[in-house]
Amino acid sequence: MAGTELFGAEEKKEVMDVLETGILFRYNHDDQRENIWKAKTFEQEFAQYLGSKHAHFCSSGTAADAISLAVSGIGVGDEVIVPPYTFIAPIEAVLMAGGVPVFADIDETLCLSPEAIEKAITPRTKAVLLIQVFGSMGRMDEIVEVCRKNNLKLIEDAAPALGGSYKGKMLGTFGDVSAFSFDFYKIITAGEGGAVAMNSDELYEKAHMYADHGHDHIGNNRGAEQHPILGFNFRGSELHAAVALAQLRKLPHIIEQQRKNQAALKEVLSEFDEIQLREVPDPEGDSATFLSFFLPEATKAKAVFDALQEQGIGSAYWYQNNFHFHRQWEHLKKLRSIYPLPLTAVDNVPDYENLSLPVTDAIMQRLVMIQVMVNWSDEKLKELQSKVRTALKSALNK
Repeated sequence: MAGTELFGAEEKKEVMDVLETGILFRYNHDDQRENIWKAKTFEQEFAQYLGSKHAHFCSSGTAADAISLAVSGIGVGDEVIVPPYTFIAPIEAVLMAGGVPVFADIDETLCLSPEAIEKAITPRTKAVLLIQVFGSMGRMDEIVEVCRKNNLKLIEDAAPALGGSYKGKMLGTFGDVSAFSFDFYKIITAGEGGAVAMNSDELYEKAHMYADHGHDHIGNNRGAEQHPILGFNFRGSELHAAVALAQLRKLPHIIEQQRKNQAALKEVLSEFDEIQLREVPDPEGDSATFLSFFLPEATKAKAVFDALQEQGIGSAYWYQNNFHFHRQWEHLKKLRSIYPLPLTAVDNVPDYENLSLPVTDAIMQRLVMIQVMVNWSDEKLKELQSKVRTALKSALNK
């Protein structure tokens, strides 16, 4: 992903600032840290970038999901509507909170369908966990309206689409609370790390306390801090925040380059009548991390994927992927855990072993995706255009 292409002097400088003080902990030790506050600085700049009132840096994107669920009041037996096409981390976070993941179909945006969300609502539904998948967004006006009309919390996991927007509003600012990840495979990376963002003062107060064992963070004496609530340790370190800060400052360049490179590949795809691009509700807001497209049927999609692989093009056929689609989640289907999950004490949970999502399955069987990189030179881009064209001709002219 983009961030790993751009490690350089900027990241080293931010990390050395921390190492030279010796204070790797993000709180307190005011006299020793020489006014070096990487987590706080990141939070300020990240909130400003998003146009959000608050941001809080934490240890991972999964932690960000867990914090988002906690501050939204999700607990044992509460149903949370989730997509079947995502990395499993948000689903794990729902399970660990004691919630019940309820899967709903996606549409050709590759995000949750507003109609499917509405169909999945029951008296136990408390929230929708929307994943903004691989660079782009769902049908946000309709999704927000469904949540408003049904008094549901909207938790927006915008980690795969950081830098994207919808009608001028940044992805990650539509939810009551939103989650982001900066792990090694994200648009910007700190190796590990995450963040939550929100406009509510009340939710922010809950978030920063919950992420640090319930500490209120009042004053500069760790031992004198109070514990208004129970929490957990989801703290991010100053070292991870330092790397994330340097990467955040590169994000506008990343998005600009990805959009340029994606557009060049789109030109090639436009030469083939059988190819249909992913539905993007606001094309101007696509962060362009990937180029997603559909073939008329599964056999052609698989043939295109195989041909791209033969040409050495970084691509994915997610229908057969082990990590991002419910068909392969045997551990979830059988609820294999090292301890009894709270879910096992809840009545009338979904039958995960026989999960039926025919609309999603039909979409995923036709979906192929090409990864877009930042550092492609003009020469490299022309070479890739040629290879993609060759692959498509080979697969579609058989």
